[in-house]
Amino acid sequence: MRLVLTLLAVLLPVAASAADVSVPKTSHPMKIGIIGTGEIGGALARHWAAAGHQLLISSRHPAELQSLAKELGPNVKAGTPREAAAFGDVVLVSVPYKATPEIGRDYAAELRGKVVLDTGNPYPGRDGDMAVRDRQRGTGVASAEYLPGTRLVRAFNAINSGPLANEAFHKPERLGIPLAADDPEAMKIAEQLVRDAGFDPVAVGPLSRAREFDVGTPVYVRGMTAAELRRALKL
Repeated sequence: MRLVLTLLAVLLPVAASAADVSVPKTSHPMKIGIIGTGEIGGALARHWAAAGHQLLISSRHPAELQSLAKELGPNVKAGTPREAAAFGDVVLVSVPYKATPEIGRDYAAELRGKVVLDTGNPYPGRDGDMAVRDRQRGTGVASAEYLPGTRLVRAFNAINSGPLANEAFHKPERLGIPLAADDPEAMKIAEQLVRDAGFDPVAVGPLSRAREFDVGTPVYVRGMTAAELRRALKL
């Protein structure tokens, strides 16, 4: 965790200076809980706080996030993963993939009925046999099993942390973020949050199509614009 926070301290200040823009305020402020404030979750916390959302960022050691919460402003608090799950109308789950089933079990009551944005990717070297199985069947199907009762959206899994932190509001065209969801309203909420973070949403389809932007696909971490993603995915 200390290594992750050190990396955030290096990467995230660059994002603000590199973008050199006045971040537009969101037209639909939301309460967002972030479970896993590492490189992906931390970058999104910075973008969404600047856009005017209320956040509760979390880790197993919330005291280590207090300085980040203070830096991001009065609308950001730090807490435990359970507190983040309870706080958010929308919850970002950004943890190593092998932890996803545990999140679904431990916080089932807090997450039930909520829009959940799932960023995790299965890597066999880190996550073991489940990663092999879940790559074969696709993460949309797998994550829906691990996070039952939620309004699941696969999101922000096909972009590396560096571009996510540093290339918001990219010019002349924003980078595209592919999304998959079975719930149309959850998809719309995810699209708004992608825009608020400074990227362009690309609605690919239901969760069964999330496999089209999983690890190892031609569009994974390629830094494509929305138009390029749509062409590549034949949308």
